[in-house]
Amino acid sequence: MPHILIVEDETIIRSALRRLLERNQYEVSEAGSVQEAQERFSIPGFDLIVSDLRLPGAPGIELIKLAQGTPVLIMTSYASLRSAVDSMKMGAVDYIAKPFDHDEMLQAVARILRDHQQAQNAPSTPSTLPRGSADKAPENGNGEIGIIGSCAAMQEMYSKIRKVAPTDSNVLIQGESGTGKELVARALHNLSRRAKAPLISVNCAAIPETLIESELFGHEKGAFTGASAGRAGLVEAADGGTLFLDEIGELPLEAQARLLRVLQEGEIRRVGSVQSQKVDVRLIAATHRDLKSLAKVGQFREDLYYRLHVIALKLPPLRERGSDVLEIARAFLARQCQRQGRNDLSFAADAEQAIRHYSWPGNVRELENAIERAVILCEGKSISAELLGIDIELDDLEDDFAGLPAQQAGNGHEPSEPTEDLSLEDYFQHFVLEHQDHMTETELARKLGISRKCLWERRQRLGIPRRKSSGATAD
Repeated sequence: MPHILIVEDETIIRSALRRLLERNQYEVSEAGSVQEAQERFSIPGFDLIVSDLRLPGAPGIELIKLAQGTPVLIMTSYASLRSAVDSMKMGAVDYIAKPFDHDEMLQAVARILRDHQQAQNAPSTPSTLPRGSADKAPENGNGEIGIIGSCAAMQEMYSKIRKVAPTDSNVLIQGESGTGKELVARALHNLSRRAKAPLISVNCAAIPETLIESELFGHEKGAFTGASAGRAGLVEAADGGTLFLDEIGELPLEAQARLLRVLQEGEIRRVGSVQSQKVDVRLIAATHRDLKSLAKVGQFREDLYYRLHVIALKLPPLRERGSDVLEIARAFLARQCQRQGRNDLSFAADAEQAIRHYSWPGNVRELENAIERAVILCEGKSISAELLGIDIELDDLEDDFAGLPAQQAGNGHEPSEPTEDLSLEDYFQHFVLEHQDHMTETELARKLGISRKCLWERRQRLGIPRRKSSGATAD
């Protein structure tokens, strides 16, 4: 079991983080300062150190030297983000901005522990991709790319990622919100020659317009009110690595002009400075908006659009990924079961059918939230469609009924006549009439692999009235 040290002076944050990690099978120790950590523990003996940047006494970055090779994950408020980036240059393995959600922290911890273990096991780590690593992917397209799904559209995406990653070309990732654009950006970085350098992720929509230029390009002392000292920007912090600009369509036009200079000349100029400095940055941008249309109406620079559009990767929405949705759902269920300490849960037939047929307008993010809610609310061992909390109409069920043996749909009662030659609609009618006297509507729907709403709609269409008898309990 990996042993993690938390160094955080805020008791509430430290306790909450400890509970989160312990629920996910990590052994956890804690301290309120670097001095306390030194006095109580042998710091190099941990598998990972998670530390706040600002601590009473010595700052969190002091742990980098004390750790003697143990990875250090720095936590910081957004206001101190550039300081966290500086800490990465000093040897921190990564940083995470407060406030962070649970999944974000768990993913970071799991990734760092995995990478550290791989680095320890490997005699040497080549600076470039191993020969042949881009030739063959695991069957599910995951492996080194780290994305779940094996549909044709995603297989094509994996192929493009492997071709594009080793280059320094700019990449524009397009896709609806929640489709996993940042996962693609991380895969491109991890498979590139820049993998050991920082990947700096910036959500352009999350930074106030008045601060965006200073955040990206830095500023000199006195450049504006409150600029008491010169500071490096996030583009400069990504020097030698990768800069990921999420929601780049929200970038103000003036900042777009500065970014264009970075792409054309490979240099930046801090706000308030007259001098330029060279930077070596690979740019990956992402958006859910149509940048070409924005360029036509003057809301996005056309020259910047063509600079970004060297390589375009379009992520398909979840509704177009076929059976991937169930594969992803099962992975989320396993993760949530581990988090909630529920190892006995599975999807009922109606839940799997709802997951397959729902359009998921919020994509992977919506699916994950629905499953988390269902795991929390589930009182039995099977998650029903109702627990997912989605609004769905299931009218076309041929694929789900086809090939379903009568004995699987029944409840231990043999049908009074053969069903092998029945049509789909005949089979539905036959099954409902055969079993509705001793089964509730919920049981009927579950055995047929459909929702109660769909059962009612099919009753209406086929003219099968709902009967209540003493043998069936109303529900």
